[in-house]
Amino acid sequence: MFQVIFNEISAAEISQLPTLAQLEVLNEFQVSPDDLEDIDELSDDSTFGTIEREGKTLYRYRANDLRIYFEIADTNDAIIVHRVLNRNTFADFLFRTNISKEDDDLSKSKHFWKLIEEGEKARRL
Repeated sequence: MFQVIFNEISAAEISQLPTLAQLEVLNEFQVSPDDLEDIDELSDDSTFGTIEREGKTLYRYRANDLRIYFEIADTNDAIIVHRVLNRNTFADFLFRTNISKEDDDLSKSKHFWKLIEEGEKARRL
């Protein structure tokens, strides 16, 4: 099991949820190295997905109406959560930019990577 580290932005995003919903998401978001081994072989409707750009791998986890975007820390014993986005907000974003396939097309979206880069630069909590 990885240690989960939220940055300021992702912590603020998850804190927008009601307390019980936060607890449900955090209880569900249990990620182990085994979960991330065979992601490429999983279907598009899988809980996990990957997004890549310039050799960097970002992981996506679906938790009900949320999408949690994270990477594995350099120490390989923790994951760093960059963003926690509501599916409806995300769907609106996808609709406005005419993106059809969530993970593949996100890897090409400058808007998405700007959100992630903001998360990377945020202080870790």
